[in-house]
Amino acid sequence: MNKLKFLRKTASAILAAGIIITMPLSAILETTVYAASTTNTSSNVEWPAAPEVTSESAILIDADTGAVLYEKDSHRKCYPASTTKILTGLLAIENCSMTDTITFSSTAANSVKVGEDANIGTKAGEEYTVEQALYALLLYSANEVAYGLAEQVSGSLSAFTDLMNAKAKELGAIDSHFSNASGLYDPNHYTTAYDMAMIARGCYNNSTFVNIDSTSTSYTIPPTNKTSTKRTFSHRHKMLKGRAYYYEYCKGGKTGYTDQARTTLVTMADNGDMQLVAVVLYDFGNDAYIDTRAMFDYAYSNFSKVSLKDQKLPEGVKSYEDEDAYIVLPKSAQFSDVKAEVKEDSSKDGSGTVTFTYKGQEVGSVKAAIEKNEESSASVFGKKKDKTTSTVVTGISKFMKIVIGVVIAVVILLVILIVIANYRKQMRRRKRKKGKRRNGKSGNVKRKKKRRR
Repeated sequence: MNKLKFLRKTASAILAAGIIITMPLSAILETTVYAASTTNTSSNVEWPAAPEVTSESAILIDADTGAVLYEKDSHRKCYPASTTKILTGLLAIENCSMTDTITFSSTAANSVKVGEDANIGTKAGEEYTVEQALYALLLYSANEVAYGLAEQVSGSLSAFTDLMNAKAKELGAIDSHFSNASGLYDPNHYTTAYDMAMIARGCYNNSTFVNIDSTSTSYTIPPTNKTSTKRTFSHRHKMLKGRAYYYEYCKGGKTGYTDQARTTLVTMADNGDMQLVAVVLYDFGNDAYIDTRAMFDYAYSNFSKVSLKDQKLPEGVKSYEDEDAYIVLPKSAQFSDVKAEVKEDSSKDGSGTVTFTYKGQEVGSVKAAIEKNEESSASVFGKKKDKTTSTVVTGISKFMKIVIGVVIAVVILLVILIVIANYRKQMRRRKRKKGKRRNGKSGNVKRKKKRRR
C-alpha cells in the first residue's frame, strides 16, 4: 500500500509540474504569436464583401498569380461537361503542329449522337488540319473532333485520358478525373471549380490557345476530302462581342451543358491590367453569365496589382525569378499587412516558392532564389521587427525546443527527487514511531508481570 501511495503521489507531482511549466510557456508563446500577427498591421481593411452567385460552385482567380479572389464551394466535385475541351485543346496545341493533318477514324466520327451532341458532321476518313480542328473544338464544341484530336495526340482515347489526368495535376488540379476528351457524361469524369480554374490558368498562358479561343467572329472550314460544302460556325460563349451578355473584357472561355452537369462555364477576362479566370459549375442557363459578370465586376472594383519589385524582400529570399512579379490586394489594403511564407523546393538547389497571404487569404505566389535553410521561414512585412516576427510566425526554433525540453526534464527530475526525499523522511518517522510503541508495550508487560507476583 505504501508503494502504491508513493507512485500515486509521484505521478501527481509530475503532472502538476508539467501543468505548472506548460501554462506559462504556452501563455508566453500565445502572446508572442498574437503580437507577431498584429505588430505590423497598420490597416483594418478586411476582405471585400463577396458577390452573390446562383451557381452551386464557383471561383475567381488571378490568372498570373493564381490568387483566389472569390470562391463558393470551389472544391465540390461536379461534372464539367464541355468545359473539358479546354484541356483537350491545350494538349493538342502542346503536342501537335497547327498544320498537321488529322484523318478521322470511324470510331471518332461515330462517337456522337447526331441531333443530341454538338458536332460538325465529321465523316470517317475526313481530314482537317489541327488548327481547323481546334476552332471546331473550342468555338463550336464539336464532340467528335475532341475524340479525333485525342487519337491524333496519343493514338487512343484511353492513352489520351491518361495524359489529361497527368496534365491536370501538373497544372494544379487536385480533385479531378477525366475519362473522355469531350466532357460527355460519365460518372467517372468529374472535376471542381478550383481545378478547372487551375487548368484554365494554364490555357490562358498559352498564346495559341488564347488566339483561337478569343475569336468573336465566325470561322470557316473549307470543303474537305469528304465534304463538298464549307462549314461556318461561331463561338458559343455569350460574353464575347456581339452576344447577348457581351462583356468588354472577355477574352474567351468555354461553355458546357449536360443534364447531369447543368450549365458550366469557364471565362477569361483582361482589362489591360489584370487577367482573371472565372468558373461556374452546376449553374442554370444564362445565370452562368450573370454570375460570371458579377465576379469580374467584383474583382475589378475591389482589387489591384501590387508589384513586388519595389518592396522589401522577405527574410531568406535573394530574388524573385520574375522581375515583374506581383500580388493582388484589396485596393485599400497596405503591403505592410501582407505575410510571406518561404518554402524551399525539394530539389534543394536554392530555389523555392514564396506564398503571400493577406488576412488569411492567399494573394499570390512566386518562384524565388532563396537562402538554403533546414526549415522554411515566414516573414511579416512591416517597418519594424521583421526578423523577430519571422521567427515567431514560423514557430519555435530547434534551439529553443531543446532548451525548453531540458528545463522541463530538470524540473521533473527535481520534483521526483523531492518526492523521494519526502518519502524517505516519512518512512524514518514511521520507524521511529513504531520503535517507541514497541518500547511502550514491552514496559507495560513487565509491570503486569510484577503485579502478578
